[in-house]
Amino acid sequence: MTTSAPSSRQRWLVPVVVVVLSVTVGGGLLARELYRRPDQPADDTSVSVPATSSASSGEPATGDNAVGMTPDAANHPQHETVQQVLETYFRAINTQNYQLWTTVVSAERVSQQPLAAWKSGVRSTKDSEALVYRIERGSGSSLRVLVAFKSEQNPEDAPDFFPEPCIKWRLVMPMIVEKSALKIDAVESGVTPEHQKC
Repeated sequence: MTTSAPSSRQRWLVPVVVVVLSVTVGGGLLARELYRRPDQPADDTSVSVPATSSASSGEPATGDNAVGMTPDAANHPQHETVQQVLETYFRAINTQNYQLWTTVVSAERVSQQPLAAWKSGVRSTKDSEALVYRIERGSGSSLRVLVAFKSEQNPEDAPDFFPEPCIKWRLVMPMIVEKSALKIDAVESGVTPEHQKC
């Protein structure tokens, strides 16, 4: 009679363990699929623009002003628009074309960098080897774009905290929808992007 209690416990314990394991495995598979699924645009304010270059090998782009995409970034539904915005941004800097630059940055960013200050900041700058690692949805219809690139300039034109002729940058560029177009917004003040000497 004393052995019947443990065997009855074992009878209901096995199905419970099977159910718990099934739920755990199923939940893990579901979470993996949700994580791998690209973000959907938040609303109709996103802009669809044909890509100008479709590098998605995970290698930095080598052409002038070209922006590469990792497979993860290229999986995002707005990667083509992000790519074109960034290519225009780098082309504007490399050619010192302020008017072009203002077409892909937010009004706040323009107000922070009027023409004279902007020209002074990019007078010897050449950016290259841009690579987008990840595109994530921010609040509302905004995006957070993790991008790395190489910046070459005269040391006196480099940031005061890192006066080097060649710097590899890695930073999150916030992007917002402004007047139905995706624009690069001002980076949070007081945050120093990751950087290292080339």
